[in-house]
Amino acid sequence: MALKAVVFDWAGTMIDFGSRAPIGAFVEAFGHFGVALTIAEVRGPMGRTKRDHIAELLALPRIAGAWAKAQGRGPAEADIDRVYAVFMPASVKAAADFADLVPGAAMIVKALRARGLKIGSTTGYGREVMAPILPLAAAQGYQPDTLVCAGDLHEGRPSPLMMYRCFADLGVYPPGAVVKVDDTVPGIEEGLAAGTWTVGIAASGNETGLSLAEWTALTPAERERVLIPAREKLEAAGAHVVIDTVANLMPVIESIDRLMAEGEIP
Repeated sequence: MALKAVVFDWAGTMIDFGSRAPIGAFVEAFGHFGVALTIAEVRGPMGRTKRDHIAELLALPRIAGAWAKAQGRGPAEADIDRVYAVFMPASVKAAADFADLVPGAAMIVKALRARGLKIGSTTGYGREVMAPILPLAAAQGYQPDTLVCAGDLHEGRPSPLMMYRCFADLGVYPPGAVVKVDDTVPGIEEGLAAGTWTVGIAASGNETGLSLAEWTALTPAERERVLIPAREKLEAAGAHVVIDTVANLMPVIESIDRLMAEGEIP
């Protein structure tokens, strides 16, 4: 058996170095209701569908308490939709503002296609958020063969349903012939649940959270200090390999090819 496809996440993996676009939108949405969020709180559930992300934040004791203080009662199910309604327009604008490809992303996709691999993608963003991103990414040289968004199916990450849709859209199977590349724990769990190889992204992703300029300004020693907890978290989630950015993916693909030739499966 040989590899047939690679499925990429979007923000923090292929675009938006540091996965910064969603942060401001979450802070703005909760702030609208008088609740201040920390960046660490926002980044905690990153990778999940955005409505689920909001629900998880509202369930945190600190945030639930702040909501009760600001709103005069604890958060209810309907409040998830109220926050989501404010979050979405802010998210659409922010995502388009942070649509630059991670350096090396377009080159890697070209190299993967040269090996005969198909390119899929899943995202915690909804279709309305992805609509302005797709042409911006295409203009930079990235246009996957399929896109599966949060909200397309009954359940998003960490369930395998979006991956299953990718398999069907791309016409690839078994799952062991696919690699999932993602910068978040739910995204790694999504690949594992679907039965694929999983590659975590540490430097450009949510767990590090630095812009490209901030990352570039670090010394090698500083980068390593930042990367250690990010790598550890993705490895603890079950990632088969953790790399800095997608620019480092090709040696991993070659290694997986060799393992598969020896009969290894994820």
